[in-house]
Amino acid sequence: MTTDAPLKSLFPALDYEKEMKRWTHVFKVLSQPEPEVGHTPKNEVWRKNKSVLWHYPAKHKKYEIPLFFVYSLFNKPYILDIAPKSSVIEGLTNMGYEVYLLDWGSPGYEDKKIGLDTYIEKYLRTAVKRAIRHSGVEEISLVGYCLGGTIASIYASIAEEPIKNLIVATVPIDFTSVIGPEKWTEGFRNGDIDIDRFIDVYGVVPPKLVEGMFRAVGAPVYFTNYTMLLSRADDAKYVDKWRRMNKWTIDQVPFAGEAYRQLANDLMKGNKLVKGELMIGNKKADLKNIKANLFVVSGSRDNLVLEDQSKPIMDLVSSEDKTYITVETGHVGLALSGLFGKIVDQWVSSRSNPL
Repeated sequence: MTTDAPLKSLFPALDYEKEMKRWTHVFKVLSQPEPEVGHTPKNEVWRKNKSVLWHYPAKHKKYEIPLFFVYSLFNKPYILDIAPKSSVIEGLTNMGYEVYLLDWGSPGYEDKKIGLDTYIEKYLRTAVKRAIRHSGVEEISLVGYCLGGTIASIYASIAEEPIKNLIVATVPIDFTSVIGPEKWTEGFRNGDIDIDRFIDVYGVVPPKLVEGMFRAVGAPVYFTNYTMLLSRADDAKYVDKWRRMNKWTIDQVPFAGEAYRQLANDLMKGNKLVKGELMIGNKKADLKNIKANLFVVSGSRDNLVLEDQSKPIMDLVSSEDKTYITVETGHVGLALSGLFGKIVDQWVSSRSNPL
């Protein structure tokens, strides 16, 4: 049996000149020096080991209470100051806020014994005290992103320092449901995957392994970045954003072994934060101790943290003033676009003692 339509009609003719231009653009993009990030003016306030507390002065100060950012231990925080005009931090300083950011730094093998309790009690608590003293205020707003939101929430539950507002975005609180390969989750929870032995051998989680975990969790979306570059390599605006995002994506940091052990066993496996059983040093991190004004932001297209992981905090805290919103964006897009800064301003401006 023959067909009337020739086979070649099923496939578009290949435009060799166009394809050569496309691949030339891609090669040029990939061979360029890495883009500069972290452009917003800042000064160092305090340092401990590899961690640094940065202060970003307000362009024209309009609010008394400053914002203190806590970012994830998995990634570098410059996603919050990724590019001019789309920087979360730049946007907030332009709006009149004094901003502080605790950069955890990159732990080495010598830091393998640093646990979540040490990060919270010795690093975060001290940094908050320094920020309060540096700014000369009586209260502060705590802003946590991703795992940084989890850490900020844990700290807020045991804090003696005056936290007026707690803002958390794309935050994992309840680990009953997680995104990732089902076999990994099953193996981890039933003991087939031995986290303790892994940590005992490696000391710290290598950055390439951290990157691999995120790629596995985000697949296949995580692998489409080069495909998208190939299709839009002649779009200068898109390429600039792509280069910054790609730099941040592959620029992972090691994870201190003891901190990862606690994260895996106490939170991911034991779900102790939700159960009110998490211990930080000799203190119980019970979320019902939180009375600060609470603002929770989730992304409807988040491919790393489910809304079901974030929502439970609303019922677990004792805050009278609490708000939960869902934004049409992804896990990283909320920060990459600068949208997070605008959302924070809309909620916190009336709760920051306007001058």
